[in-house]
Amino acid sequence: MRVHIQELQEGCILTEDVVSLTNRPIIPNKTILTDELIELLKAFLIREVKVQKTLVTGLPFVPSEVIEEEKEQVQQNVSTEKTTNLADAFLSATRDYKKEFTQWQSGLSPDLAKVRSILLPLIEQLDTQSGEIFLFHHLSTEKEYLFQHSIAVGLLSAFIGKKLNYSKGDIVQLGLAGCLADCGMAKISPQILNKMGALSSYEFEEIKKHPTYSYKMIQNSPLLRDAAKIAIFQHHERLDGTGYPLGESKKIHPFAKIIAVADTFHAMTSARLYRKKQSPFRVLEKIIEDNFGKFDIASIKALQSGIMNFSIGSKVKLSDGQTAEIVFIEEKSPTRPLIKLVESQTIIQLEKHRDVFIDEVIKS
Repeated sequence: MRVHIQELQEGCILTEDVVSLTNRPIIPNKTILTDELIELLKAFLIREVKVQKTLVTGLPFVPSEVIEEEKEQVQQNVSTEKTTNLADAFLSATRDYKKEFTQWQSGLSPDLAKVRSILLPLIEQLDTQSGEIFLFHHLSTEKEYLFQHSIAVGLLSAFIGKKLNYSKGDIVQLGLAGCLADCGMAKISPQILNKMGALSSYEFEEIKKHPTYSYKMIQNSPLLRDAAKIAIFQHHERLDGTGYPLGESKKIHPFAKIIAVADTFHAMTSARLYRKKQSPFRVLEKIIEDNFGKFDIASIKALQSGIMNFSIGSKVKLSDGQTAEIVFIEEKSPTRPLIKLVESQTIIQLEKHRDVFIDEVIKS
């Protein structure tokens, strides 16, 4: 929806570029607005912007006034927007999951029926909006990361399951297992979870206990199959035996292999304390190149195929600072599409320019 600049508040999410008189973006699409960015918009004399109806916290954004010419359209779409906008649904689900997590921290057992009701509507939307999950990293914030991560891993796991032609029942179980894989973080000391600095070796060893805690929290639930429970326990195991908690390499459940890819992918694309967010294109390349032998190739390729959902014409920023437009995506190398540089209109095949990679998806 389009609103006056005075209506904005911290946590609003832009849904289109804000451009200056030179038609260059002042702030790109998908940016989460801070008070400083709102002041910047005012300094540029921007009168109105287009934002999502949900704040990054998952709460609804309810301005006192929506710009008149769009009000009728907003009213017509309000009944369907809740079901068709996966980004809004993701943020709302994150808010609901956070409430459940807080209860687990106080000692309550997970209500898996509640978690299922939070996640299932989003899984059902993957059939029509699967490409949106590759843009969730734009919504990532350090404060809400743990909760966003759980919902995202659940959805990504379900997405991979769909691509690998799993049954509907298995897809739901995969999604639940991915979402609950980190529920054991509720048993980790808040001082460690919320620490702003680097973790000590002791603190990291404590974090590594969360798969075991997660398993213990859900092991008696009748709503999860044994495959999902095992996957929760094994989601940090690696095929080369370098994972935890057991250093398993041979007997890793297929569900666990899928969740491992989903977990790593979302973590690497998200903004963290000591690492900026990275584009899905770059992360998939790094998982393949830097972690060869650790992850299931079929799961990686299934996730990689989702890159094909980015439409021709998507705007991207390259690692050398240039802006480009995707012209064509080849199935054999989806992370290195054919692109056209915006300024020079030069066509480049990224597969032949290995020193340059897609650093950010600006607008899909």
